[in-house]
Amino acid sequence: MGHTESMDLGLQVSYFSWPGAPESIGPTFGAIARDAEQAGLTSLWVMDHFFQIGMIGPPEQDMLEGYTALAYAAGQTSTIGLGTLVTGVTYRHPGLLVKTVTTLDVLSGGRAWLGIGAAWNEEEHRGLGVPYPPVAERFERLEETLQIAHRMWDGDQNPYAGSHYQLDRPLNVPQSLTQPHPPILIGGGGEKKTLRLVAQYADACNIFDLGPEAVRAKYDVIDQHCADVGRDPAQIRRTVLARVSLSRDGGEELPSDEQAMTVAAATDKLGALADIGTDTVILGMANDADPAAYELVAELVDRVAGL
Repeated sequence: MGHTESMDLGLQVSYFSWPGAPESIGPTFGAIARDAEQAGLTSLWVMDHFFQIGMIGPPEQDMLEGYTALAYAAGQTSTIGLGTLVTGVTYRHPGLLVKTVTTLDVLSGGRAWLGIGAAWNEEEHRGLGVPYPPVAERFERLEETLQIAHRMWDGDQNPYAGSHYQLDRPLNVPQSLTQPHPPILIGGGGEKKTLRLVAQYADACNIFDLGPEAVRAKYDVIDQHCADVGRDPAQIRRTVLARVSLSRDGGEELPSDEQAMTVAAATDKLGALADIGTDTVILGMANDADPAAYELVAELVDRVAGL
C-alpha cells in the first residue's frame, strides 16, 4: 500500500511516577502536553487504565484516569489531538463514553479522538469491582458500543436495542465540533475480530510496533476486511505505537532498560514504517518528562514529514 501524505507523530504518556509525585504530576504532565504541541506532535495519548500495567511497573505506581487527564491537557494546549490508547469497552457505559468524548471535543475546540478496544486488564477490573465478562462477550460489547457511538454522533435519537445495551433515547447535545464525528481508533491486532471491527466502524487502527513486516501483515488483513465490507481501505488511518527515546548521541541506557537512539536512527526506524503505509507513529518515550528531549523530537518531526 502506497504512502500518500507525510507521516505525523504523536506521544503516549504512560508513566506518571515522577520525582515529587503526586504533587508534581499536574505541572509535569501539563509541561509535557505543551512541549509535545510546541515540538510539532499532532496528538497526545494516555492509557485508559486505573492501575499501572505490568509492562511498565507495579500496579501501585501512579495512574491517572484518562479522560480527566486529557481534559486537563486540553486546557494547557490549543492544537494537539487528544485521545486514550485505548479505552477498555467495559469501563464505561457506551452512552456515557460518547458523552465524555463529545465533551472533550467541545471543550478542546474539536481535538478529541475515541480510542477503544476490547479491554484486557482483569486485575484492575477485579480490584475496582468492574464486571469482566469473557472475551467473546467483550467483543460483542465493543461492536455494540461502536454502533451506539455512530448513532449518537449521527444525531439519531431512536432507541437502540442491543444484546448487552439498551438505550431508550441516545441523545447527544451538544454535538461534537469535529464533523462528522471525532475519529474512532480501534487498538489491537487480532485479525479475526479486532481488525474486522476496524474495517466496519473505525477511522484508524493502532498496531504495536511488531517490526515492519509483521505490521504490514496486519495492514493486509485490514485491506482484506475492507474488501469484504465494501470499504475503501484508504479511509483508515494506520497508526503504530512504538518505543522511541531520543538523545543527542544515542546509546544511553534508560531506566526502562531500553537504549536511547539518535534522531537519525529514529528516522530510519520510522521510515521503514512509513514505507509500508503507516500514517502516524505514536511515540512512547522513556524521557518524555525531560524538556530537553523535545528539541530532538522537533527535529524528528521535521525529518519524518519528508518521508
